[in-house]
Amino acid sequence: MKGLSWFDRFLFLLNILFAIALLFAYLLPYIPPSSFALLSVFSLGVPFLIVVNLICMVFWLFRLRKQALLSLVVLLIGFNHVTSVYEISSEEEELNPDNVLEVLTYNVRQFNQYGWAEDIDIPQKIAGFIKDEDADVVAIQEYYKGELDIANSFPHKFIHLKEKNAEFGLAIFSRFPIIKSGSLDFPTHSNNNAVFADVVKNGDTVRIVNVHFQSFGVKPTLENIEKEHSKRVFLGMGQTFVRQQRQMQLVKDLVLSSPHPAVILGDFNNTAYSYIYRELKDIGFNDAYKEAGNGFGKTFELFGFLPMRIDFILSGEALQILTFSNHEVPYSDHFPITATLRLKE
Repeated sequence: MKGLSWFDRFLFLLNILFAIALLFAYLLPYIPPSSFALLSVFSLGVPFLIVVNLICMVFWLFRLRKQALLSLVVLLIGFNHVTSVYEISSEEEELNPDNVLEVLTYNVRQFNQYGWAEDIDIPQKIAGFIKDEDADVVAIQEYYKGELDIANSFPHKFIHLKEKNAEFGLAIFSRFPIIKSGSLDFPTHSNNNAVFADVVKNGDTVRIVNVHFQSFGVKPTLENIEKEHSKRVFLGMGQTFVRQQRQMQLVKDLVLSSPHPAVILGDFNNTAYSYIYRELKDIGFNDAYKEAGNGFGKTFELFGFLPMRIDFILSGEALQILTFSNHEVPYSDHFPITATLRLKE
């Protein structure tokens, strides 16, 4: 560090610490939460570490210092992680509606039944958005059974409430026939679940799997962390990831045993740097955002301002991903995403 002032040396020391932290974070998707629950929580900080290392690299480049190589090398090592933050894809090709399937997934936050938003027209606005998108298949998490506008607009549907007297659950709506459907019924003591529907279009059958992996009992907001002991909050988040791992295994078994090409979509309550995401991708699934997305893939805001991508559309290798879109509509705490898929010939 010759030629650096004491202040620059201090900055470079911080740069080294952030670079080491990012290198370590690259290993997190390979560590099962059940082995080290608390460690898995740090996967949420990977986007922050990537951005900090990018800033460090640009800072040293601007100063024409060789110290820029540190963050540059670390970012290149984890290039696939970097593109999970921001993606640039090629232009969309013209589509033939006869051989494609358009899918949409949306966590609607119970259509504002508990009044989290002051706007009383949330259900109508969500229904209007879905009508305008005109997707072939719509998967909804936190669906409220009293919402009929969407249900009545699709000829085929599968709605499943976790408990007999529950008001909320998961729903799959389709413009094409559903020949089989079912629920995985995640183990008790969880309001989360996954359902599936086998949809037939023009003689091709695709298994749609709508997932809502374990939610946090207390949302990890700055206010909640201040009110509770931070250690207790992070321990709770770690146990959430352990339950997600068990739920993911049920979904994994379902798609591996499927006689049809499958699409896994929904609210993962976790990021692209997590163990559950890597496990599902590694059995032969592609991320629609990574294949055809553009820009930041934000589907949720942690702490109310930090953009996160926790909702996904993963398709099996028998399906070609043609398009992907994020929709920043303020009708829920999640943003919906859509993709267009085509069976490979």
